[in-house]
Amino acid sequence: MSTEKLVLGLDVGTQSTKAVLYDANDRKIVAVESAPHDIIQKEDGTSEQKAEWWDTAIKNSIAALPQEKVQQVLAIGVSGQQHGFVPMGNDGQVLYNAKLWNDTSTTTECAQIEERFGGREKMVQQVGNPMLPGYTAPKIAWLKNHQPEIYAKLATILLPHDYVNYKLTGVIAMEYGDASGTGLLNIRTRRWDADMLKALDPDKDLLPCLPKLIEQPVFGNVSADAAKAFGLPVKIPVCTGGGDNMMAAIGTGCVQNGVVSVSMGTSGTVFAYSDHPVIDEKGEVAAFCDSTGGWLPLVCTMNCTVATELVRSMLNISVKELDASAENVAPGSDGLLTLPFFTGERTPNLPGARGALIGLTPLNFTPGHLARSAMEAALFGLRYGLDAIRRNGVELNEVHLTGGGAKSPLWRQMAADILGCTVCLPQIGEAAGFGAALKALWMLEALAGNASMSDIAKTHVKMRDETIPPNLETAQVYDAAYKNYLKAVETVAPFFD
Repeated sequence: MSTEKLVLGLDVGTQSTKAVLYDANDRKIVAVESAPHDIIQKEDGTSEQKAEWWDTAIKNSIAALPQEKVQQVLAIGVSGQQHGFVPMGNDGQVLYNAKLWNDTSTTTECAQIEERFGGREKMVQQVGNPMLPGYTAPKIAWLKNHQPEIYAKLATILLPHDYVNYKLTGVIAMEYGDASGTGLLNIRTRRWDADMLKALDPDKDLLPCLPKLIEQPVFGNVSADAAKAFGLPVKIPVCTGGGDNMMAAIGTGCVQNGVVSVSMGTSGTVFAYSDHPVIDEKGEVAAFCDSTGGWLPLVCTMNCTVATELVRSMLNISVKELDASAENVAPGSDGLLTLPFFTGERTPNLPGARGALIGLTPLNFTPGHLARSAMEAALFGLRYGLDAIRRNGVELNEVHLTGGGAKSPLWRQMAADILGCTVCLPQIGEAAGFGAALKALWMLEALAGNASMSDIAKTHVKMRDETIPPNLETAQVYDAAYKNYLKAVETVAPFFD
């Protein structure tokens, strides 16, 4: 008889869905499989996916796992890309493409909502967050403005992870972490804000379209239809799950004061646990709830590995070759500064921005300089976020670094030097999928009457022996380069208004 205690984490991200199979008894990942997603992107900032693509990717990633292990899974947790908008009709069918977190086609709708509400300052003071193109609310307004016939059929507003939970269980509900990224939740009261809903649509009562909010870890059970469609055991419990950042917080041990997680993926994120709401008057730090009953002040940049992948593709070299090329260039890239706003930017809030190279000379116009400058630029954006979180009084003692960028030894050292702090590396790198699996484990413990997310994180989230302290001399070079980055952003920002 098997002594394994298997839980499954599904991470429905931007580029792919990952299925993470975790054995809680041996405290190890048994298997990880993934399946890719297409993306619909247009010059106007549109970034969309079809919800059925996620269904296919979930099915394929689960099918690639060891099937005898899948049938022993005791519980499931789902992580989903935040802020996406999945419009559903009365019949449970998806009405339109899901607009994604990095869709910047909604700047007009942001301005409309903000004006109706009474301004940005009032919005931050009342609900905790300004209205940004990345959030769900302007995507709803976009559907009303651009697809009124479809909008008239809107019955249910879901986020990507809510949609997957619905497909697994038939239950429609939403947890507080993901809900706080819609722009419609009052972060202080943890309730849907009536004034925000009115500003979003003065003519239609949208409250009935929003799912009930639930805090408990238990969400529902795998239905017979879902078991057949995805190859899962029927009736096993599904936890509430959450947004990818909330699940990554669990997967990196960011569930207590003092820990900050930095993720270097397609986007870059910096977030920290807080036991109280953190409201940033400047609106740069997202005042989110987490998925364990606390809060998760967060800063997101839209261009992290986007910048390095574009450079790598242009040079037609491998990731290792990119690192090797960049390693031969001095810190600061001999004055070459990249503003990596290739897909617009969320922090700083420049949705119409585009990439720029500043400080080119005959000496630094080389492949190596382009590579290193792109890597540095991604981290300058993350330092901007870290400084903003610090500015709001959040205690930060250690950085847990994850994401594709964390796989690069060069980038890890650059992170320590630019962020100015020692970097720790979680043993398990699949932060969001692993976090979803751990939340499923938390649900099992809760059902057994023994529930503590903090204890589960302490037991299962381990750091590598390797730690990376900053090189003080290099850190000073980067302090000066970072100041130039801030000046450059301030200078070019009006150009993109």
